[in-house]
Formats: sequence, structure tokens, C-alpha cells
Amino acid sequence: MSYYIETTLDLPFEEAIGRVKAALKEEGFGVLTEIDVQATLKNKLDVDFRRYQILGACNPQFAYKALQSERMVGVMLPCNVIVQDAEGGGSQVAAIDPIASMQAIANPQLAEIADVIRAKLGRVIEGLR
Repeated sequence: MSYYIETTLDLPFEEAIGRVKAALKEEGFGVLTEIDVQATLKNKLDVDFRRYQILGACNPQFAYKALQSERMVGVMLPCNVIVQDAEGGGSQVAAIDPIASMQAIANPQLAEIADVIRAKLGRVIEGLR
């Protein structure tokens, strides 16, 4: 099983980020954090890296349910979505597959939540194509 869901878009990086944020919002997610990996690596290590952004997406309703069913699940939240320069042009977008990540926790309630979140993130990725 893959640990992510992905697609490649024939869009410039910044436009892809805007589309991803809008698609996440449509599925009830907010973006809590944005990490500019390229800038961070340049600043901390003085290395050049491709454009790579990590969006920490959260659906509050389901995050609350997950936290109620598993006290320590916050170490696995939020759902990360990346946008990066694709090889050969365009932008690659990938989201964590919560089913894969939640398999580490033996909790049937979390498995149900992961199914719903996986469907939502799948629609986000599919809708970008």
C-alpha cells in the first residue's frame, strides 16, 4: 500500500498551490501550516532545492473525532499535502494516505475516520486533474 495519493498538474507551482488550497477548502480542510522547504533548506544549509511546499491540512470536525478516540493521535496530525516542482515541468501534488498512517494504531474508530479522510483527500487530488 502506498502512503500517499498523488497527481501531476500541468500548472506553474504558485497556481498549483492556489488550486490545492481551494480544493482542500471545498472538502472542509483548513491549512494550519505552510512550510517552504526550499527557503528553509537555503536558509539553514545554504543548499539549492526545488520548490517544495508542505501544507498542514486539518478538517476540524474529524480531527476532533480522532482526538476523542485516541489520546495520542495528535502526533500524526495534521494531514500533510505537498506541492513540488515536477520532473519535466508542472507541479506534483501529493497527500498522505491516512489509512496507511493509521494502520500503526489498533483502533477501529480511527480506521473509520481514516476511511472518510482518505475519501476526502482523494477527491481533492482527483479534482485537481
